[in-house]
Amino acid sequence: MKENVASATVFTLLLFLNTCLLNGQSPPGKPEIFKCRSPNKETFTCWWRPAADGGLPTNYSLTYHREGETLIHECPDYITGGPNSCHFGKQYTSMWRTYVMTVNATNEMGSTFSDELYVDVTYIVQPDPPLNVVVEVKQPEDKKPYLWIKWSPPTLIDLKTGWFTLLYEIQLKPENAEEWETHFAGQQTEFKILSLHPGQKYLVQVRCKPDHGYWSSWSPEYSIQIPTGDPLILSPVAFTKAKLTTVQ
Repeated sequence: MKENVASATVFTLLLFLNTCLLNGQSPPGKPEIFKCRSPNKETFTCWWRPAADGGLPTNYSLTYHREGETLIHECPDYITGGPNSCHFGKQYTSMWRTYVMTVNATNEMGSTFSDELYVDVTYIVQPDPPLNVVVEVKQPEDKKPYLWIKWSPPTLIDLKTGWFTLLYEIQLKPENAEEWETHFAGQQTEFKILSLHPGQKYLVQVRCKPDHGYWSSWSPEYSIQIPTGDPLILSPVAFTKAKLTTVQ
């Protein structure tokens, strides 16, 4: 009797699998965790790419553990980072600890796991672009005019503690030019450029990066018209008086 039941069960399972295969249904493809980013060393988010769903509704889950630990955790927040993401708030973020992450894709036909990804929050910092960018033409008395650029750090960065340092770059070009001219500003939040062409309309952008991590995206483009007049003498780039970055 037991053998008959077992045989019937196997037959039913094979029939189900055969039907699924004939309908083009299969276990899901292998997902890929392709990016993790922290804006400030205090929180971070990881994103994955789903593969083929096998023609069936597919659920995804991200699990992780910290190196040296055996306890497995599931993603604490699938919402904040958008679709196919996992967000780690402050209470889940540890500096100088390596996270080992895996995404599991599951449907009625089975499960498929991504490759493990090792993440240290210290090295995935990519801040938001600088804020409050101001671009002005200054013309001191009896001197040539120059372009003055000022900005503020992104609001999610806490620079007061001194454990987070931001560096800045500016790029500018005449409106119709193809290539940008890039200037490194160090930790300053002001910059002065003397090499300008009268009558030209310039586009300006600013970006920043931490001591460890990646450059932010460029800020929105800001445009400014340089007054016409006597041709300006092209001069080397000049810094304003050194000024440490502070939250404005």
